[in-house]
Amino acid sequence: MLKIWSWNVNGLRAAMNKGFLDILLSEQPDIISLQETKLQEEQIPVELIGLKDYHNYWSFAEKKGYSGVCILTKPKPLSVKHGFDTPPYDSEGRIVIAEYEKFFLFNIYFPNGQMNDGRLQYKLGFYDRCLEVMQEYRKTGKAVLVTGDYNTAHKPIDLARPKANENYSGFLPIERAWLDKIVEHGWVDTFRTFHPEPDQYSWWSFMGSARAKNVGWRIDYFFVNSEHLSIVKDAGIRQDIYGSDHCPVFVLLDENR
Repeated sequence: MLKIWSWNVNGLRAAMNKGFLDILLSEQPDIISLQETKLQEEQIPVELIGLKDYHNYWSFAEKKGYSGVCILTKPKPLSVKHGFDTPPYDSEGRIVIAEYEKFFLFNIYFPNGQMNDGRLQYKLGFYDRCLEVMQEYRKTGKAVLVTGDYNTAHKPIDLARPKANENYSGFLPIERAWLDKIVEHGWVDTFRTFHPEPDQYSWWSFMGSARAKNVGWRIDYFFVNSEHLSIVKDAGIRQDIYGSDHCPVFVLLDENR
């Protein structure tokens, strides 16, 4: 089994100070996708560059201290791409796409639409371009895993207080409609395949003891094209792991399928 994690670390240097490296070395995921690293190339922690078991691939935002994603991976990818070949969406360091023998892994930090209407429209455009690229890669015949912080809770079950948040970005009908759209196109939320139960969240506000009270949102996902769902043998959320306002989510893949 191949263990693949995804984790929005909300600043990798801050996460390093909260035990990230110990968690990585203890848990030993085969691949870990990180979002919101908030780094430039010269700021990559030397401890990660020197990890003998992991290859590392980074995307950096043009704006310092902002966004950024990374894939740390034991199996070396066949190829790695940074971006959608769409300049407006490639400048913020939100995308790394790694190709393996049997699957592609998209690691994406989707935009947040809370700042203003302009950013909401940027988020929606990013979503639409992402689906186009997902569909293009699907044509290769391989499994396509799309992971990361989607910055939207899909269904009322996916956040603790849906009614109170229905007019806020992150749970707007227009944002949720895109998740409906990808499902209609044959993409599967791997977590819900295995876990239909409520109260399963991956992000909590730092305010009001939200995590202790489990007043959270599930906004971190692994979606896979439905024709390859059988490659996924389990999916879950590691609510026991701290170090960020998000916790890791994961899938287990059957490499021999």
